Amino acid sequence: MNGSNEGENAPSQLIDAKIEELSDSRGETLAWVRMLIKEADHEVVEEWKWRGVPVWSHGGIICTGETYKSVVKLTFAKGASLEDPSGLFNSSLEGNTRRAIDIHEGDRIDEQALKALIRAAVTLNLSVRATGRSQKKAKSA
Repeated sequence: MNGSNEGENAPSQLIDAKIEELSDSRGETLAWVRMLIKEADHEVVEEWKWRGVPVWSHGGIICTGETYKSVVKLTFAKGASLEDPSGLFNSSLEGNTRRAIDIHEGDRIDEQALKALIRAAVTLNLSVRATGRSQKKAKSA
């Protein structure tokens, strides 16, 4: 699914261009992660933020896909609130909110565990939104 901007510079096209531009293991990794995100959540919205960062959202940001010299970093916006039984989070572990997965060339990530983490992030986003709406209704009543 494309983000809110349609047309020549739609987020999905910008992400396609980023993957092609990388043309190395980082591009392959970003493409692979993107595919898994879309498989895990068919309603995911692709966005392009902060001057070149792919973002996947559903009810709020699920994760970002930053690329650095030797790593693709998947940063989960509310990662500290997610269960991670497979221990995928290996970066940004000290913060109170975010958690990240650094994927280096040759790393093998458990696809099912990553999809479960993505679905958990969506569930958390949607539950937070629902709680916020319930509180607003209660205040206005």
